[in-house]
Amino acid sequence: WTVPAAHMKMKREHLVPLSPQALAVLKSAMAVRLDGTNLVFPGTNGPMSDMTLLAVLRRMKEPFTAHGFRSSFRTWVAEKTSFPGEVAEAALAHQNPNEVERAYQRGAMLDKRRKLMEAWGAYCDGGGGKVIPTKQ
Repeated sequence: WTVPAAHMKMKREHLVPLSPQALAVLKSAMAVRLDGTNLVFPGTNGPMSDMTLLAVLRRMKEPFTAHGFRSSFRTWVAEKTSFPGEVAEAALAHQNPNEVERAYQRGAMLDKRRKLMEAWGAYCDGGGGKVIPTKQ
């Protein structure tokens, strides 16, 4: 999945490797997509907003926020896997704060991020709290 630079806070294109579980969600969403839109999750007048997601969570009486899902992912990586932190940060499209490292490490770590997203998909699909082995 390619997120255009215009949609990103840092104004840089971001590639997202999709797990089989994510692809299954997208396939299901496409099956019930509204006519006349190319959006996967359309709102009333364009893309669904983060406020719509927040409203759904509130109606469900869940103590979460939409942004909290990103935090949950990052915490899971740190506490339940042995993936390096820089791979998790790259998955979240965060820029390396170290200017020297950033100058030399220009790759997208796509293969490592693909393995990370596959592990995350398995975890979300019932992988439980077990540690996911990460031989890279």
